[in-house]
Amino acid sequence: MYALPELTAATRDWWQGLRRHFMRAGIAEVPEQLTEPGDLARHWLAPDLLFTQTCGYPLTHALSGKVQLVATPCFDAVGCNGPTYCSVVVTRDGEDIDSLADLRGKRVAYNGTDSQSGYNTLRHLVAPMAEAGRFFAAGIETGAHRRSLAAVRNGEAEVASLDCVSLALIERVAPDELRGIRKLCLTTPAPSLPYITSKATPAETLERLRDGLRAAVADPHLQATRSMLLLTDIVVLPLEAYDSILSMEREAAVAGYPRLD
Repeated sequence: MYALPELTAATRDWWQGLRRHFMRAGIAEVPEQLTEPGDLARHWLAPDLLFTQTCGYPLTHALSGKVQLVATPCFDAVGCNGPTYCSVVVTRDGEDIDSLADLRGKRVAYNGTDSQSGYNTLRHLVAPMAEAGRFFAAGIETGAHRRSLAAVRNGEAEVASLDCVSLALIERVAPDELRGIRKLCLTTPAPSLPYITSKATPAETLERLRDGLRAAVADPHLQATRSMLLLTDIVVLPLEAYDSILSMEREAAVAGYPRLD
């Protein structure tokens, strides 16, 4: 989920490290190369899926009961705390926006309606201020956090909510993309983007995946790679930890604000 083009080498190195530790943990058949799926929904639901990452919103919705939670990664980014993360609400320098209330009637850019970080958490944040189910003047679905950032920078929208890890990685590899961007506030935290496996993965293999992950995040030879990707640790959370995402959605609906735009 964080495979920026500029981080391709680090992402592949991390996979090679994971593969090595998965095999040492006793998993015999581990793909040598990463698969970069074009259709994420099909990828996540593949019956032979060994290991991948998804967003918390699909985990609690389209993937609910159809995959298994392996672990939750921890990241070194402002807005992260152990296995939780949040989003950064951004606007453009020069806009007369100093508080959330100043966003009323503005245009919002979001990556997708099935995104916790770009949609659900921002909807939850502004829901108490909505009137008759409205807060923003219009919404633009961009398809990616990076495109939402560009929409704000280029004046197509005045505000967006970006995954704090994505924002930190963009700031590291492409700082010019944040030129003219101002960070307004942080949203409510939720568990970070989960690692998952197929519903059909045997319990023994699931535990071996977790053992391999623990070994990989402790491997000193992978320290530089983990640092490039801002990875610090993994935690095995109960699936119910992600219910906070559902709570945000319900609270927005109860406030009469089921849609962001």
